[in-house]
Amino acid sequence: MADKPHAEPESVLVAGAGGGIADAILSEVARRWPDAQLLTMSRERELETDIAHGHCSLELTEPEAVETAREFLQEQGAAPSWVVHCCGILHDDNHGPEKSLDQCHDDWLLQSMRINVITHLHLAQALAPLLKKRRPLMWASLSAKVGSIGDNGLGGWYSYRMSKAALNMLVRNLSIEWGRKVDDCCVVAIHPGTTDTALSRPFQENIKDDRLYSPATSAGRIIDVLGQLTGEKNGKLLFWDGEVLPW
Repeated sequence: MADKPHAEPESVLVAGAGGGIADAILSEVARRWPDAQLLTMSRERELETDIAHGHCSLELTEPEAVETAREFLQEQGAAPSWVVHCCGILHDDNHGPEKSLDQCHDDWLLQSMRINVITHLHLAQALAPLLKKRRPLMWASLSAKVGSIGDNGLGGWYSYRMSKAALNMLVRNLSIEWGRKVDDCCVVAIHPGTTDTALSRPFQENIKDDRLYSPATSAGRIIDVLGQLTGEKNGKLLFWDGEVLPW
C-alpha cells in the first residue's frame, strides 16, 4: 500500500452486518461518504437498516458460501474498495468463555473457529479472484486483543483466544499474498475495544464506564483508523486508536 492513505472508498462491504458494531459502521460510512456504494452480507435475509445498496444473505461458515459471495460481488461490477468483516462469537446460550482447561469442549472450540475464522477465510476466497493489481483494497477483520499471544498474561478464554489468534494469522497471510498481487493493498486485524453489544453484555459488570464504548463510538474510531492506513500497517493487529498490538 502507498505511504499516504488512499482516497475515500468508492464501495464498502460490511460482512456480519447484523451485529451492533457492523450496523454502526454502516451508518458512519454513509454519514462520511454518502456517495459510496454500501454492500452488506449476513445470515439475516433482511437488515433493520435500509441504507445498504445491496445485500447478500448467506451463511459464511458453509463452503458453498464462497460461490454465493463471489457471484454477489461479481454482480456489483468490481471488488469493493473496503471490506470490513465483523463476524465473531464469544458465547451463546449454552457456552461461555472457559476459565480452565477442564471447561474446554471440542464442539465449542470448533464452533468458535467456524465463526471467528472460517467466515473470514470464505469471504477472502470469494473476493480473491476479483482483485485487480491497480484497484486499491483495504480489508479489516474485527479481531480482539485477547487473541494476541504476546499480550496474554491472564490465560483462560481458551476457545475465543485460540480462534482469534488463528484469525490474526489468516490476516497476516492475506496481507502477504494480496500485497504481492495488489499495488495499493492493506490488510489488518483491529480490536474495537469493549463495546456495548450482545457479544460483551454478559461480561460488562466489572468494566468501568469509561472502558465500555457505544457502538457509534467504536465505529467512529474504527473508521478513523481505517481511513488513515498506510503501507506500514499492512499485516498488523491494531488497537482501536491505531496502535500496533503484538501478535
